[in-house]
Amino acid sequence: MNKVLLTGRLTRDPEMRALASGKHVTQFSVATNEYAGSGKERSEFHNIVTWDRLAEICGRYLGKGQQVALEGRIQTRTWDDEAGKRHWKTEVVASSVEMLSGRRKKDYAAESAAEGLEVQATRLEGSSGADEEGTSADDPIPEAIAA
Repeated sequence: MNKVLLTGRLTRDPEMRALASGKHVTQFSVATNEYAGSGKERSEFHNIVTWDRLAEICGRYLGKGQQVALEGRIQTRTWDDEAGKRHWKTEVVASSVEMLSGRRKKDYAAESAAEGLEVQATRLEGSSGADEEGTSADDPIPEAIAA
């Protein structure tokens, strides 16, 4: 049986690309930790590949530093380069990926910025006339607020 279960953090943002056939593939790496006795820790790095719809989702929602749990299988590819030298690459082809640490940090920043712009726009729309308290945008700022 060829089955892999990993929990770790992404070491870089996923790289997604579309093939000529129209299929999507995303590649990223995950760091896992093995805890040996007496406080020693050893990190292991795994190359991960996802395909089709899962590749699109990983490329869109995952980012460096995020914690994920994934399930898949180990695959080793071989190829010869232009010089005739043989290369080997072992990777995990993931069949499922679960985000354990929520959305990417930059998504939160973008959402916060969008909410801030929305609040500003609402204030600008409301300031064109009198607001709920009957004051106008042209009225002076009350001393309690100005201080």
